[in-house]
Amino acid sequence: MSRIEIHEHELQAYVDGLLPESRRGEVEAYLASHPREAQRLQRYQQQNREIRALFDPVLDEPVPEQLRAAALVPATARASQRLWPRLVAGLLIACFSGGAGWLLRGELQPPRLVQLDGEQWQRASQPASFARQAAIAHVVYSPDVRRPVEIGADQEDQLVAWLSKRLNAKIQAPSLGSLGYELIGGRLLPGNSGPVAQFMYHDGSGQRLTLYVSTENNSNQNTGFHFAEEGPVNVFYWIDGPFGYALSAGIDKGELVRVASAVYAQLQHK
Repeated sequence: MSRIEIHEHELQAYVDGLLPESRRGEVEAYLASHPREAQRLQRYQQQNREIRALFDPVLDEPVPEQLRAAALVPATARASQRLWPRLVAGLLIACFSGGAGWLLRGELQPPRLVQLDGEQWQRASQPASFARQAAIAHVVYSPDVRRPVEIGADQEDQLVAWLSKRLNAKIQAPSLGSLGYELIGGRLLPGNSGPVAQFMYHDGSGQRLTLYVSTENNSNQNTGFHFAEEGPVNVFYWIDGPFGYALSAGIDKGELVRVASAVYAQLQHK
């Protein structure tokens, strides 16, 4: 019996639901006999679900008035104009992944308080751009099996020194071993006006959480602690002097606030 060859582009098409039915059975048979590959594709599928959960609601958002004005076209192009709302929505989704926070136009309503772990945290009535950027970075990199970070925890000193140099500020990777989370490593990411850092941790079950650190917030006087739900990702974030911190994970709020409290306490004694 001849061996059926399965290519990477077919595996990716399977993940995206674009594989022809004529080939689907063969790919599924291949995955059944290759559990590591099946696990890898399951992580990609989970990542797709998390990204859709974050961005699908954008399609139902009204188009901003500024963009409506920019979309004015001659009457002879009315057929094309009917496509404008969906085209704009798609463009905004793409822009947002690069850091654009158009969903946050207007002022935030007064935040509500969430009582967790004996402390009060503010629940933002609309998620801040900082929290959303942190959540996006989390869902993009945390499912990665092969290279979730640029520099691993075995080079922690070099990692922290490199990120501190790039952010032009002394930062640190909190130690969370007492809470059951070990550092995997970190990476440098683009922010709105400069670089930001991301540290990634995991527990014994493989659950990952990320700490997003920015120095773009030195003019922000809102130093309270906030909680935001970004689709499947919960985020606690706060401003401390020139630093902005956001802790993101797909875990319940009680567990996340426990970790956030420990992170905050360590950073206060750095």
